[in-house]
Amino acid sequence: MVLATSSPFGSATRTRVLLALSLLGESYPRELSRVVGAPLNGVQQALRGLERDGLVAGRSVGRTRVFQLDPRYFARDALKQFLRRLAEPEVELQNEVAALRRRPRRTGKPL
Repeated sequence: MVLATSSPFGSATRTRVLLALSLLGESYPRELSRVVGAPLNGVQQALRGLERDGLVAGRSVGRTRVFQLDPRYFARDALKQFLRRLAEPEVELQNEVAALRRRPRRTGKPL
């Protein structure tokens, strides 16, 4: 983890969640937990805080809450640019995102 000295968004988990969301486009808490390597509870707390601060927006898809960078955030383009720069040294995070299965399973298919 490169973010050992300080985190521009309050905590390492909040920062890594934002980085992961910027790389993924949208995601749900359990997937983000796996990608950033943080406990699910910590990721959920980070998402609640980020949503309260207006940086991310969540919506319900069935029983799952899906999050993305808030398209109505006044400085969204600047935030995306900043996150892109922050993600450059995060090779491990980029590899985790690249290795994800991004298509849903077929309904009725056993796991």
